[in-house]
Amino acid sequence: MKAWISSTLAAVIVLGAVTVAQAKPLSRIISEMGLTPADFEVVNATADAMLAGATPRIGEERNWANDATGSKGTIRVRDVRDNCVHLQHFIQPEGSDQTREVRTRRCRDAGGNWILTP
Repeated sequence: MKAWISSTLAAVIVLGAVTVAQAKPLSRIISEMGLTPADFEVVNATADAMLAGATPRIGEERNWANDATGSKGTIRVRDVRDNCVHLQHFIQPEGSDQTREVRTRRCRDAGGNWILTP
């Protein structure tokens, strides 16, 4: 289940970052952003850690880095409302001076799990 949620988050991050995402396969979008699937695993693990304890606070941040690829970034809690957390991802792929911003949202289900939502 956790792997499915992580894969889904990776897809949403990529789809949110590219406006023409519907016309391209996921593997191509990831490649064009300069990130690897391993980078997405690090991003997802960081977001999961932010949500593991109590509900995060607006402005809370966590940095991540994939030592194997050199990609890095920051996840910031942009908003918390209606049992949902809105996250802002600042991603810098290895070898790029440009940071890309992607936004995602996770909401708590009845069991207390954070589920990626549109």
